Amino acid sequence: MRTLPIGSKTYGSMPVSILESNEQLGAKAADHFSELLKTVVREQDRADIILATGNSQLTFISALRVERELPWDRVAVFHMDEYLGMSEQHPASFARYIRERLVNFVHPAAFYPIFGNSNDVNMEMRRYADLLRNRPPDICALGIGENGHLAFNDPPADFDTKEVMKIVNLDYKCRMQQVNEGHFQTIDDVPRQAFTLTIPTLLSAKHVLAVVPEARKASAVKSALEGPVTPRCPASILRTKSNVMMYLDRESASLLS
Repeated sequence: MRTLPIGSKTYGSMPVSILESNEQLGAKAADHFSELLKTVVREQDRADIILATGNSQLTFISALRVERELPWDRVAVFHMDEYLGMSEQHPASFARYIRERLVNFVHPAAFYPIFGNSNDVNMEMRRYADLLRNRPPDICALGIGENGHLAFNDPPADFDTKEVMKIVNLDYKCRMQQVNEGHFQTIDDVPRQAFTLTIPTLLSAKHVLAVVPEARKASAVKSALEGPVTPRCPASILRTKSNVMMYLDRESASLLS
């Protein structure tokens, strides 16, 4: 049975589709992502993708694992952030999340993790930036944080930086989100700094899907879609871009007018 949206609207340049549930949102976004991936590989024989992590991405990532006859052997996978000083063996590592929830199932041609525990952070940023310059992203699937962040670009975000990647100080609300999602026991356990791809890097992809379920994201969604476009709500920049499609469920859309 086809999953049909219960609502749709365009905010600025960005179309938004609202699904009944988190599971339907994940399936619909995965359908869209799959068609884009097939098209990109058909046109250029390979695809380079950036994926988000976190609890809000679980239904989407799970749906991508379903047998879709996708050309994973032509796909390179990047991710968008990692805690500073964290090894991939840590349960909260985002590189580990991508490997355990997707890479080990679909076996892409390449997976490029960010080495959070690198002994030379500047060299690690140069390494990852060079990879992305050599393999510009075709598709980026991202989420929105409870504070409106994109990746770990907390407010106030930099919309105009020329950097591909940077080290950021994580704000309190961002760190508490990690505790509330169950990745850390207390806020003192959450690292205070992280690597993140910058907003211009994320939005440089030919196609961007914003996958944003759950009631806890409703306030950030309302600010992003109905408030001013401002660095104080990093996700508000999305609606100025014609290459972005946003997927919401009934709960994350609940505060919209």
